[in-house]
Amino acid sequence: MAKDKRNKPLFVCFKWIVTVLFVFLFLLPASHQFQSSQVQTLLRIQMLLEYPSALKAWSNSTDFCNLTPSPSITIVCYEDTITQLRIVGDKGSHLKGENGKFFVSNKTLSSAFSLDSFMTTLYKLSSLKVLSLVSLGLWGPLPGKIGRLSSLDILNVSSNYFYGNIPQELSLLRNLHTLILDDNMFNGTVPDWLSAFPSLTSLSFKNNFFSGALPSSLSTLQTLRVLHFSGNQLSGDLPDLSSLINLQELDLQDNSLGPLFPTLGKKLVIIILRKNSFRFHIPTDLESFNQLQQLDLSFNDLIGLPPSYLFSLPSIQVLNFASNTFTGTLPQNLTCNSGLSFVDLSSNFLTGNLPSCLASLVSQKRTVNFSQNCLSTKLQYQHPESFCKNAATATGVHPQKSKKESRTVTVAIVLGIIGGIVGIFAVLGLLLLVLLRKAERKKLTMKPPRRLVAKNVSTGFSSDLLANARYISQTMRLGALGLPQYRPFAMEELEEATHNFSPSFLIGEGSHGKLYRGRLEDGTFAVIRCLKFEWRYTIRNLKIHLELLSKLRHRHLVSLLGHCIDYEHDGLTVKRIFLIFEYVPNGTLRSNLSGQLTEEVLSWPQRLAAAIGVARGVHFLHTGVVPGIFHNNLKITNVLLDQNRVSKLKGYNLPILAEGTDDLEVKTESYNLVHKEAEIKSRKKFLDKGDIYNFGLILLETIIGRPPILPNQETDKIQELMNIMSDCETRSQIVDPIILRTSIDESLATVIEITGKCLSKDPVSRPSMEDVLWNLQYAAQVQDTSVGDLESGDDSPVNFPIGLKSGYT
Repeated sequence: MAKDKRNKPLFVCFKWIVTVLFVFLFLLPASHQFQSSQVQTLLRIQMLLEYPSALKAWSNSTDFCNLTPSPSITIVCYEDTITQLRIVGDKGSHLKGENGKFFVSNKTLSSAFSLDSFMTTLYKLSSLKVLSLVSLGLWGPLPGKIGRLSSLDILNVSSNYFYGNIPQELSLLRNLHTLILDDNMFNGTVPDWLSAFPSLTSLSFKNNFFSGALPSSLSTLQTLRVLHFSGNQLSGDLPDLSSLINLQELDLQDNSLGPLFPTLGKKLVIIILRKNSFRFHIPTDLESFNQLQQLDLSFNDLIGLPPSYLFSLPSIQVLNFASNTFTGTLPQNLTCNSGLSFVDLSSNFLTGNLPSCLASLVSQKRTVNFSQNCLSTKLQYQHPESFCKNAATATGVHPQKSKKESRTVTVAIVLGIIGGIVGIFAVLGLLLLVLLRKAERKKLTMKPPRRLVAKNVSTGFSSDLLANARYISQTMRLGALGLPQYRPFAMEELEEATHNFSPSFLIGEGSHGKLYRGRLEDGTFAVIRCLKFEWRYTIRNLKIHLELLSKLRHRHLVSLLGHCIDYEHDGLTVKRIFLIFEYVPNGTLRSNLSGQLTEEVLSWPQRLAAAIGVARGVHFLHTGVVPGIFHNNLKITNVLLDQNRVSKLKGYNLPILAEGTDDLEVKTESYNLVHKEAEIKSRKKFLDKGDIYNFGLILLETIIGRPPILPNQETDKIQELMNIMSDCETRSQIVDPIILRTSIDESLATVIEITGKCLSKDPVSRPSMEDVLWNLQYAAQVQDTSVGDLESGDDSPVNFPIGLKSGYT
């Protein structure tokens, strides 16, 4: 009995060992099975992403948890469970290159791709904390299923083609501290439920299509350190961001925010507000921003002078005030911080001497730009002083007076008051005579002044709408990048460019004035249009129109480089206005279809790229500013090709011109569009439909390679042509043989179908320009997928998709 008692502890120990071994052996297959499930999930992701190069080596035998991290793929596991998945593909959109331009490096996934299936597969990796899917060509509305990945800390889906609104289910990811949706096509307003992320430190929605005002809920994200909303269509004043005490980076460039300068937190290191609509003076509260290193306020409407304290902030390194309406003289005793390495004051209305502090930075070979002002220096190009005074007057901004002038004015006011009091006592006895004279003076003031604004201004744009004209879309500001900077020109520059407007430089003349070809100081050619100043424009009205013109900038529009205001000898009365356009040398689209200029005739991919470019330009005109610009005189001879065969539209409807079509044409148009009476009556209701019809005519000639109709011919002939082209058996009778040799059926059929819809007799049946653009890009993608890269010089002809199909495929 005693022996049994001695062996009992040994028996109990053996029993526990057996139990542990049994449990381990039982769980081992389950663990292996779970790991196998993750392998199958990753392999399905590989298939759904259409086997990108970064994932081609994956197989059933791949040890995913021990993969060596690379720039293209990173997988991190914790206890055999995948917690981080980072994939970077080569199908990026809106990727930024070293030169600051944007480009499209590849295309989207095929039309067979299902975003819903992809997100359903991702949901099986339920322990993910980090999900980064960059440049994979993903397209479609972001599914609400993303909210099921409740463990996510970081979500990055940048450089894809997501569009539509951000799903509210995203707010279920309460653990998120980083949310990056850059370089997509999300639209609508920025959601106000962003406050649902209590731990958010980085929020970046750069280069999308968000519009409207930023929500006030942003001010509750007190953990936020990075806030990026650049390259959208945001407008209105910013919410009070002073409560964001941890915010270090704020990038809101390329929007239409303003006019009030925002209230910000004092720990900011980087503030980028360039290319917005901020006006008035820079506030004084920036003086306490001791950590501020970079401040970019360029391309706004700020007035006065840049505050002196900004140059001496303890951490400041970069200051950019270019292209505002700063006036007056910078103080000579200006103090510059020793770390200041970049200052840009160019394209303002500054006068006087360059402060010694800035001159010292120049001598130290630091970057200091101050050209296009009226400073007393020959180091960089300067306008004459009268130019800045006149320009300041034209923009409604007057230079600030010096302290000495202010004291003189104050003394004069005081003396005037004293003199007035004495005068009152002196004329008490002549009160009746004074009253009679006052009555006579009142009669004189009742006479109507000289009329400066016509009762019926014919531009079609109200002053309020023009004053609030804004950039739009990324449409395309994407294309606007890389264009020369819009700027005011001096009269002396234009005289030198045209040899004092020599008749040998005249290339056209019409109701809007004369057209000259000139060579600018930097060697580039330009087209200079001279307009006589109309009394229907007040100085304020003129400024509003010029402000709108400066924003009509797109890669596929003939760029307006700037303007020049020519004043009378009094320096106040406007005599003439000059508009300076880029010169596009390689002829019209029509001449390139027929081979008039070169022996090489455009192939189908090249014609598609040209048509896509025109569509982008027109889409920008319709939706890129408020109000939209319609009746754009679309015809194939107004489509020019540059040295890279990038298409550019000229002759579009500039609101500063009077009503009527652009008659400054070197060549006469060979056909005219006959509008139906019903369409003329409904033009106000369907503003864009006339442009859609005319664009359809451009597409038609692009397909058949010659003018489709003769002057004043019935439009029924067009429908006959469309019927012939729509039939595969008869198509070869009229389609340009070059196209038949260089196109594939699906691509050509897609363009023929959308052309027919554009040329519909019923304006209601015509598609929007967005639908047209989608279909053209789809046709280009199909063509490119089948026969290789497009031959066009346009680096982004197949962005896909720009919007919803809307049934036009």
